[in-house]
Order: sequence, then C-alpha cells, then structure tokens
Amino acid sequence: METITRSSVLARFGYALSDPTRSRVLLALREAPSYPGDLAEMAGVSKQSLSNHLTCLRGCGLVVAVPEGRRVRYELADPKLGEALTALLDVVAISGPECCCTTKDAHVAGRACC
Repeated sequence: METITRSSVLARFGYALSDPTRSRVLLALREAPSYPGDLAEMAGVSKQSLSNHLTCLRGCGLVVAVPEGRRVRYELADPKLGEALTALLDVVAISGPECCCTTKDAHVAGRACC
C-alpha cells in the first residue's frame, strides 16, 4: 500500500489547479454542487472535455460524484477544500499576478520569476 505524503497531496492539488478549466470547476463547486452539463457550459468546454477534467479531479481525490437517479451531481470531496481554495485565493491576491512564472520557459531559461 502506498504511503501518501504531505508533499504528494500538495503535488496532486497543484496538478489539479494547473489547468484553468479544472480550476474553474473547483471554484464553481466551492460555491455549490453542480451537474456535468452545467459545469461544461460554465467552463466553456465540451461535455467530453469536462468529463476528462472531472475524471482527473476525482482521481486527485478533490471531487466526488453523487448519483441522483439517472443524473450525477458533483461536489467537493470535503468542505475544507472550499475553505482552502478561498485561503489560497487570498494569498495569491496578496502576492500579485506580476510575480508569477506562468510558463515553464521562465524556469528552463533560468530567468528569475520575480
């Protein structure tokens, strides 16, 4: 059985947030549970694309699928995740967007990010 370390948990969380669509989905689910069709429309992606993102988020342990008859509703796996997203947004807002490497090129080229 694999031991889950704190660093691997953070790495999964970071991976999930590294995609803008997954980030939008997590932020939407922070507000309220939702259905795949509604999430796809909100995120501006196809239902198939959203399905792939939801699979990723489920695999990372961040969202759960809740059957409702013939439909499936998605919600955050733990309410604390919504609180963590809010706290993370507050921290990012403080640091400012101008102090962030948004591409791997900055790292590869050895340029300073800030």
